[in-house]
Amino acid sequence: SVPDLAAFDPLFTPYKDFLGTWPSIGPGGMVLGTEYVPDPKFMAMGWSGLPAINTALLLTSGATITWAHWGLIKNNRKQLVIGMALTVALGIAFLICQGLEYHHAYTEMGLTLGSGAYGASFFMLTGFHGFHVLLGTLMLIVILLRCMKGHFTPEHHFGFEGVAWYWHFVDVVWLGLFIFVYIL
Repeated sequence: SVPDLAAFDPLFTPYKDFLGTWPSIGPGGMVLGTEYVPDPKFMAMGWSGLPAINTALLLTSGATITWAHWGLIKNNRKQLVIGMALTVALGIAFLICQGLEYHHAYTEMGLTLGSGAYGASFFMLTGFHGFHVLLGTLMLIVILLRCMKGHFTPEHHFGFEGVAWYWHFVDVVWLGLFIFVYIL
């Protein structure tokens, strides 16, 4: 059982109430060849459903901000503003879905920060990323307003590019989280 790990590793010894590990690694019982029946309160979030929708939202938002950038380069204000508005909407939709996922994890799965290593890792990693998506969405709103006022030209748009690079980085980080938190 998982609490037996304390006998094998002094790192766990101070944690007499240690009850869980990252679900994909499995408890010591698996290593010893015993049958393992997962405890439902320590189940990992699946990748389908809201996590897959969130992945689609962020990947699509990466495409819409790129489309907006092309509009800026071509001096097509309509394409620029529509692309930025779509990107903002997708960022907000991601945050709403993340909130729904947290609600599901807490109420239906009983997953909390105190649910062992997986619960703590899940909420800290996705929460930290969600905070960066929130910041990025706020920056996108500012850039959208500036685009609507004509503050950027095809030659001078450093602020736009800085936020676009940030948003693409948030997308790439999500792909890593999606793989390591939801799939593995």
